[in-house]
Amino acid sequence: MTDTTPQGTPKLDTTIHEPALDAGEVELALFMLERSRATFAWKVGGLDAEALHRPFPPSQMTLAGLVKHMTFVEDDFVARWLGAGGYGTPWHHTTADDWPGYDWRSAAEDSPAQLYTWWQEAVERARDAWAQVTADGGLDQPAAIEWVDGSPNRRRVLVDINAEYARHLGHADLFREAIDGLVGEDPPQP
Repeated sequence: MTDTTPQGTPKLDTTIHEPALDAGEVELALFMLERSRATFAWKVGGLDAEALHRPFPPSQMTLAGLVKHMTFVEDDFVARWLGAGGYGTPWHHTTADDWPGYDWRSAAEDSPAQLYTWWQEAVERARDAWAQVTADGGLDQPAAIEWVDGSPNRRRVLVDINAEYARHLGHADLFREAIDGLVGEDPPQP
């Protein structure tokens, strides 16, 4: 696919680095997350504001909302679920009254450059956090989040963020095909 990234908009990384054939559980689970991120970047990347903000009735969902939502998911899993960092720029000025749904609603005011940059920054924070927690006790350690019946382990958090990408990749896939006909399972690799 030709890079159609609008002027001044960062190009999203769609490179998939295959793990070793004998990779272990942690490496494979993190690979799946990276593969989902690369596919997500391919499906939402290179679009102008009109395409990103286009709704798909009967839903009011847009790719802009999806990008901002996944930015929040990346930050929330790191900050609240893992306890391994903080929230990024788009969330610093929010209050409890803005939620729920701020990530979806507020995306209508954001430019492609802002949305792509915020998501990339959240992904980088999350990569650093996952490297930290997998080196510090691994996936068997309890996560920072407390549920009614206790704390899940970090493995559960990694499974849940993979599930969040899986859920929304289907949306991105359909929306992108409707915008410009882009289809496929994985981004083309160099």
